[in-house]
Formats: sequence, C-alpha cells, structure tokens
Amino acid sequence: MSAIRRPSLTHTQILLALYNGTPYLNEQLGSIAAQSHTDWCLLVSDDASADAGPAMVRDFATQHAAGLVRMIDGPTAGAANNFMHLLQQSDPQAGHLALCDQDDVWLPHKLDRAITALAKTPSDQPALYCCRTLVCDAALGSQQLSRVPGRALTFRNALVQNVVAGNTIVLNRAAAGLARTAAAKASEIAVHDWWIYQIVTGVGGTVIFDDEPGLLYRQHGSNEIGAHHGAQASISRLTQVLRGRFRRWNDLNVAALSLIAPQFTPEHRQVLEDFARDRRGPLSRRLRALRRSGVYRQSRLGDAALWLSALTGRL
Repeated sequence: MSAIRRPSLTHTQILLALYNGTPYLNEQLGSIAAQSHTDWCLLVSDDASADAGPAMVRDFATQHAAGLVRMIDGPTAGAANNFMHLLQQSDPQAGHLALCDQDDVWLPHKLDRAITALAKTPSDQPALYCCRTLVCDAALGSQQLSRVPGRALTFRNALVQNVVAGNTIVLNRAAAGLARTAAAKASEIAVHDWWIYQIVTGVGGTVIFDDEPGLLYRQHGSNEIGAHHGAQASISRLTQVLRGRFRRWNDLNVAALSLIAPQFTPEHRQVLEDFARDRRGPLSRRLRALRRSGVYRQSRLGDAALWLSALTGRL
C-alpha cells in the first residue's frame, strides 16, 4: 500500500499509532472514513501488534481508502516513541498532520473544524489545533465534556503542564515541519503531545483551543495515560509530584527541549534556561526557578502542586 502525495494545503495526513488495537480499532477507522473533510490519507505505525489490528488496517484500505493508507513498522518502544516515529516518517507535502489514537471515535466534523481554524494562521507560521473531548467509558457511555483551560496556552504553561490532548492535535504545515525536524533530534521524551505543545509555543507558534468537542475519548483498562478529568485526575497529578514522577518528566523535557531551543524565541530560551538552571539546586534556587521563569499551571490547585514540588525537591 502506498500513500498518494498531495501538495494541497487542505490535504491532511492522519498519523495513527497502532499496538494490539483489535477491540476498538474498527470504530476508529470507521469514524475516519465518515469525516466530512475527505481530503486525507492515513499513515499507520504498527508497533509489533500480536492481534488482528494490522489485518483490520489492510481491510480498511481495501474497502474504504484504496491507495490512501500506508502501514509501516513501529520502533517497538512505547506509544510516545511510536508517535515520534510517525512524525519523522510523515509527508512534508501534507498541509496538515492529525494525530490519532487507535481506540477513540472521531466526530464527523473533527477535521473540518481543525482545518477551518488553522486556516486563520498563515501556513508558514506554526499553529497547533486542539479541542475538547467527550470523555466516556469503554462502551462510549457516561459521556462527560472535558474542561476548558482557564489560563492562556503559552510556553510558560507548557513547560510544567500538558493541557493538549494528543488525540485532538492537528498541526499546520509549519508546525508539522517543526515537529518532524525536532523529532529527529530528540532522544527520550516524557509524553509526545506535551512535547509538541512545548515546541510549538517555544518557537512562538499559535495554539488554538476549540470549545467544541471533536471526538469520543474512550477510557478503558489499557489507556496509555487517560483523560485529565475531574477530582481523581487532580489527586493523581498531586501523587505524581510526591512520588517524583513530575521531576523525572521535567528531566526528560528539559533535555529534549534543549536540543530544539536554538529555534525558540529569545524570551522562551531564557525561560527554559532559568527553569533548567535553578530547578535542581537548593531550596532558594528552586523557588527562584518558579519566580524567574514565570511558569504556571491552569488552576490554583495545580499551582500549589507546582510550588510543593519545589519545596520538596521534586521539581
């Protein structure tokens, strides 16, 4: 199977990371075929699945999208690395890149809304589209609308918090090129969607958050991370701080971002330098890392957890 290359600015390449996706994959593929925006192709990276997932992709290509689907071997190093692999293998001629999980269901207007919103930004300026989701159970019931960020989506937020759901991300051509180049340089990252949020804002790009939900975000026992939703998620994030996981993520993020920092705006390079220099020092320097860098999270509880991480040496 080979993908058709189209230089159109409306042409969208969908990047789907696949690993043992049999239970829900057909519903996701069907929702892609049902998109009102029809100018797309699909690149699937299969991470050595041991189920019928790859066969489902081949059947989908035959029945619904002959010539528009290509499947490649993944790096077999987890979901984040599979998406980084997809970014590196993506088509530079595509007008947009859309990230896709194997277990969601896209609403019919998802791509149309993204492309319409991104069209307001010149294609040579990096822009990231994301949106709300309908968080639901494995059977697509108990749907709850995800939250809207309460504060600006900037690099100072991205450095210490991910509020961009990867399964909603659509990148314009400039942002796609940035991600493709940066993915080739990166070694280990914490989370791929968080990293994309960081690099797009780091270079001064635009983040568009759509209040309209774009997909059914299925929660089940095999979710890689899951939705950041409700009180339980807040408690989970606080637990991650206390156990040192947040500090580990910051280690990975700072190392990865340092490789792409020469492309950041001077202001954001300075923010990264201030944060990286002071976060691992004695208490006074850790507190200074927060004050001087100006980093923040989306809620008071989140900010409190951030300061607690500094106080306890887990920043």
